[in-house]
Amino acid sequence: MARREDLPKVYDPRAVEAKRYARWEELGYFRAEPGGSRPPFSIVMPPPNVTGSLHMGHALDNVIQDVLIRRRRMQGYAALWLPGTDHAGIATQAVVERELAREGLTRHELGRELFLERVWNWKERAQARIVEQLKRLGSSADWSRERFTLDEGCSRAVTEVFVRLYEEGLIYRGERIINWCPRCLTALSDIEVEHREVEGELVTVAYPLADGSGEIRIATTRVETMLADTGVAVHPADPRYAGLVGKEAVLPLVGRVLPILADEGVDPEFGTGAVKVTPAHDPLDFEIGQRHGLPKVDIFTPDARVSDAGGAFRGMDRYEARRAVFRALEEGGYLRGVVRPYLHAVGHCYRCGTEVEPRLSTQWFVRVEPLARAAVEAVREGRVRFFPERWSKVFFDWMEGLKDWCISRQIWWGHRIPAWYCEGCGEVVVAREEPASCPRCSGALRQDEDVLDTWFSSALWPFSTLGWPEATPDLAFFYPTSVLVTGYDIITFWVSRMIMMGLHFVGDVPFRHVAIHGLVRDWRGKKMSKSFGNVIDPLEMVERYGADALRFTLARSATPGQDVPLAEEWVEGSRNFMNKIWNAARFVLMNRAGESSAEPPGERGLAERWILSRLARAGARADEAYESYDLAEAARVLHHFFWSEYCDWYLEVAKVAMARGDGEAARARKTLLFVLDQALRLLHPLVPFIADEIWTRLTGGETVATASWPTGLEAFLDPVAEDEFETVQKTVVAIRKFRQDHGIAPTARLDVTFRAEEASERVLAEAAEMVSRLAGLARFSPGSTEGRAKLHVRAGLELGVAVEGFLDVGREIARLRREEEELEAEAYRVRARLGQPGFLAKAPPEVVEGTRRRLAEAEEGLARVRQLLAELEGLQP
Repeated sequence: MARREDLPKVYDPRAVEAKRYARWEELGYFRAEPGGSRPPFSIVMPPPNVTGSLHMGHALDNVIQDVLIRRRRMQGYAALWLPGTDHAGIATQAVVERELAREGLTRHELGRELFLERVWNWKERAQARIVEQLKRLGSSADWSRERFTLDEGCSRAVTEVFVRLYEEGLIYRGERIINWCPRCLTALSDIEVEHREVEGELVTVAYPLADGSGEIRIATTRVETMLADTGVAVHPADPRYAGLVGKEAVLPLVGRVLPILADEGVDPEFGTGAVKVTPAHDPLDFEIGQRHGLPKVDIFTPDARVSDAGGAFRGMDRYEARRAVFRALEEGGYLRGVVRPYLHAVGHCYRCGTEVEPRLSTQWFVRVEPLARAAVEAVREGRVRFFPERWSKVFFDWMEGLKDWCISRQIWWGHRIPAWYCEGCGEVVVAREEPASCPRCSGALRQDEDVLDTWFSSALWPFSTLGWPEATPDLAFFYPTSVLVTGYDIITFWVSRMIMMGLHFVGDVPFRHVAIHGLVRDWRGKKMSKSFGNVIDPLEMVERYGADALRFTLARSATPGQDVPLAEEWVEGSRNFMNKIWNAARFVLMNRAGESSAEPPGERGLAERWILSRLARAGARADEAYESYDLAEAARVLHHFFWSEYCDWYLEVAKVAMARGDGEAARARKTLLFVLDQALRLLHPLVPFIADEIWTRLTGGETVATASWPTGLEAFLDPVAEDEFETVQKTVVAIRKFRQDHGIAPTARLDVTFRAEEASERVLAEAAEMVSRLAGLARFSPGSTEGRAKLHVRAGLELGVAVEGFLDVGREIARLRREEEELEAEAYRVRARLGQPGFLAKAPPEVVEGTRRRLAEAEEGLARVRQLLAELEGLQP
């Protein structure tokens, strides 16, 4: 049992967080076991890449998961949060290759074995760093189950999936146009390509007809690839070219004779309506070439230089070749027009940003159509639900017409493809274990050099981490997992593929819910980038303000499905909330007199009934928000309850009661303790460290992490008490505001009367002492408001404030009249400007908006001043 004691005067996160986390781990609070009577709740952590440190996006993703898992743990679930990391093939290899380059080495000079040893060393360091950072954030994952996409179990699952899909005819090896990164020197799948609008040029080139009867003009944005043309195509319904179909054209600069053919794939609206066909360098051209039996000419090397097939342009990089071919066409008299600039979408590598080259290549592919069909059906039937639901549209749009998935990568770091080639007969052997020799001719075998796409292994993550392909107790109990927490940017990359693989191999969806969050941006909505200088390091924020402050800031901004704005000042503001919690708890603990926090008092006054009812409402609203993955709403509700209602109102009321020293004092103390206990439980998922530090001292319990979640609070709901106490609140606020508006000192003890309908009069009469203490009054009593400043609090309730001796009424009215005149003049000037002919049409939008804002401010100021004058009406000397 933790020893009860007063809290230190100042909250120091560094003195609390490491100690608390070590204790949680030591006592095994985060471990989950299958079986038993408790219902399962499971999350598999989207595995961070072992490329470096965590960024703020990782922090957001993991805070959301931690909030969900901590709450379910308190609700009595067997709650498993299974952590792990991803080998991130291309990205991690690129990081290590940059390290080698600083040493003047390449991976080829090291050789595959030594290079992979270097990458494994990097992985060990990066993984340890990531785990430590996650722990600093308070992530309550079951670290005893930590997985890695290249560990033995996950690797066995990957091999099993590959072999089964191959045996089912859903994996094949073939020659297709793929996305090729000339910098990473590997194939990419369609979703690893980012399409960006770039400025280029649309060039019209004349291809002479072979019979000398004229020319056919084609339009292209890439004149360099014409060196690989093997045909010219037009749409069969295009009347402009009806007489040319079946003829031949001569390829400028090369002299190759090209057939002119008709194909439905041609867009007659693009350029001239006639296109060059380059089957080795464009996916549509490849399909046209397949349909018409055109040869394929590859004019690029892997690093996007012109190959020997490029003749005089051999050795040039693609951009240099583009300029050189353009000049040659110009000099040869083949140019017929150039559109500059011409905006068009160009694919770029999602890892390094290099312009992707469509390239003919032999690769391994997954035939996705049957897998995608089952996944779409599961989402349409509601077996997988997206939160917010609108993000399911992104999923459906992507899955519609999905192309086969290129899964082979020309790198060394990753799961090597379990395929071997016979050097004798050419047999391809796909197997779970390395075969000794060719099963057909007993010849020697050579394993495929390529590795699998990283997303192939991560698509298996929800079940490979639970022991599949073995029928483990973990798999039986925790699969399907309960929820996947992820950003909208990888619905296509990852979510879709996990659904496909889970259904196909385990027979059920991988998760029931997909909770979508946005990207973390700066407070202006701009993407965080080192080049912009607006990156906020999560560990810096933890060091400066504490993990709870960062967690609460992220949660408070995490409206489901929307981007998350963030500013350091907001983290500082959350730190102030932590201080508010600490100081309130310190006051409560210092003033306890042996009372327990287990139960509220049996006898309750208006204030106690009100705060308990507000606690019940906050708990219900927080529960509703948590269930819909709206952490922003849960954080807002609990922040408002604790700061505004518990601290700013009930704590102050309790001070009044405790000053009396009678039975009301004991009642107030007991209420303070009970509500604090319940509020800390509600807050724990969001701010686990401070909540646990206070709760253990408050209750003497071991940890709030395994305490029961608040239930049954609805019994405290009391709408009558809420309405009556609202009357007290509005009365106090009106008096405080009157002081502030008219410059009356807070220490001035005013005499206030009230005139109200029967119900409100009874409430205020009973709460007179409370109102007097909270509003700093000498007297508060029912009576006439004549001859006093009149405050209209609500319908049927008017206050009269005696201001003699505290306010020079004549001077105050004169001041307000001057302010009224100034505001009237300002409003007149601004209205006149807005009414000027042409102003709205000619002025910049921001100027018009600013002018309208000035008018609104002037009108609001006028309304405020006139209300203040009305309060003093009839008091002029």
